[in-house]
Amino acid sequence: MADPCEDPYPDVYIGGGFSDPAGTPPAEPGPGRPGPGRRRNWIPGAVAVATGIVMVCHSFVPNSPGNLGSLLETVLPWTGLAVPVLLLAALLRRSVPAVIAALLLGAAWSAVFASLFLGGRSDAEPNLTVVTHNVNATNPDPAATVRTLLAADPDLVALEEITDDALPAYRKVLDPRLTHSVHIGTVALWSRYPITESRRLTIDPGWSRSLRARIQGPNGPVAVYVVHLPSVRFGVSGFTIARRDDTLTALDRALDHEEQKKVLLLGDLNGTTTDRNLAPLVSRLTPAEDKAGTGFGFSWPAAFPIARIDHILTRGVTPTDAWTLPATASDHRPVAARLKA
Repeated sequence: MADPCEDPYPDVYIGGGFSDPAGTPPAEPGPGRPGPGRRRNWIPGAVAVATGIVMVCHSFVPNSPGNLGSLLETVLPWTGLAVPVLLLAALLRRSVPAVIAALLLGAAWSAVFASLFLGGRSDAEPNLTVVTHNVNATNPDPAATVRTLLAADPDLVALEEITDDALPAYRKVLDPRLTHSVHIGTVALWSRYPITESRRLTIDPGWSRSLRARIQGPNGPVAVYVVHLPSVRFGVSGFTIARRDDTLTALDRALDHEEQKKVLLLGDLNGTTTDRNLAPLVSRLTPAEDKAGTGFGFSWPAAFPIARIDHILTRGVTPTDAWTLPATASDHRPVAARLKA
């Protein structure tokens, strides 16, 4: 008599799988039917291809809704982080197509950004060193902040977010070194060279945080703009940049009417040079960091910079070197450049 506890349909091991009671082995992937593991091997490659397309074709990403295109272009350099991650995933999965896709993504990123790391310093002999810094209206130690800036031995220092209460503290340290200065609203300029003209730059009605000055530089007059554009915000509705862009348009118009051949624009533009909305400005002026820096020159936030929103832009002046200074008590890092003016 059969054992009542015995399974009447025992599993039968056949060639790597178990048969059903009728003895029919389970279906296995065939040439035209990849298994789940093989399908997953394509994921790193697909992500690499998609990232590469976005990086190379970012200008085609629409700016509506939420200014998505501008937001993407602001963080565009960070797409490079995808390369080692996707390459490692492809190697772990032993997927040759995914490895190739990750390497191609790396090549595309290098074609766009590697030149920033190769050093674009000019052979021209510099005769003007400039520094710009958003010092933060709540800066608890203006004196230490200024000492960091003066370590670069600047001829020009442009500051943004200066309050009336803090101004004397900045003057106390800066005035003995840079004897010419102008202060309008929340921006100020100190110069080693005489300031022959200055005025408020009215590009953002209701605010006084931009000025235009003329200095008698080492080889003639130079128009110097100190600018702090409106802040941008990121929230559930997207990237809010309308007011900044309106002010940018007004700044572009002001530069169109600038008669001086040599021009410097220093300040916090609350935008990166990769942002399409800054393109009209960058077409008029040359970013010193792009021309003569080594690296991205990220300046904000100071604790862990992820974007360069503080800029030194030039026209008729040759940048020979550009760099970011050490962090101060501000939420921005100062940026500096040497120029042949």
